[in-house]
Amino acid sequence: MATSTLAAGLRCRCPGCGEGRLFASRWSLDLKPQCDLCGLDFRFADSGDGPAVFAIMILGALMLGGALIVEFMFEPPVWLLLTIWSPLTLGLAFGLLKPLKALLIAAQYRHKAAEGRLAGK
Repeated sequence: MATSTLAAGLRCRCPGCGEGRLFASRWSLDLKPQCDLCGLDFRFADSGDGPAVFAIMILGALMLGGALIVEFMFEPPVWLLLTIWSPLTLGLAFGLLKPLKALLIAAQYRHKAAEGRLAGK
C-alpha cells in the first residue's frame, strides 16, 4: 500500500510501503538495510547534510523569534534566558533531525533521485 511522501517522512516509515520502520532503532539516525515488510533496499537513501541545514533554519527562526519576544515583553535576566532556551533548542534540534531525514529520503524515493548520470551511458 503506497503512502504519501509527507506521511511516510513524518512517521519515519518506509517510503515504499509506508509501514516498515526506516531507522535501525528509536534513538538512532542509522537506516536499516531494508524494509522489514516490503523488502525495499534503503541503499539508495542519502540525505547528506540536508536535515541538519533545514533544522538550523527552522530552529534559528523559532528560537531567535521566541527569545526576542520573551526578552522584549518580560526582560528576564540573562541566566534565565540561557536556562530556558538552551535545553529547548537542543531538544528541538534532536527531535527534528529524524523526521527531516526521513522526509528527505521519502522525497528521494518518490522522485527517483540518484547520483548524476550522463545521458546514454
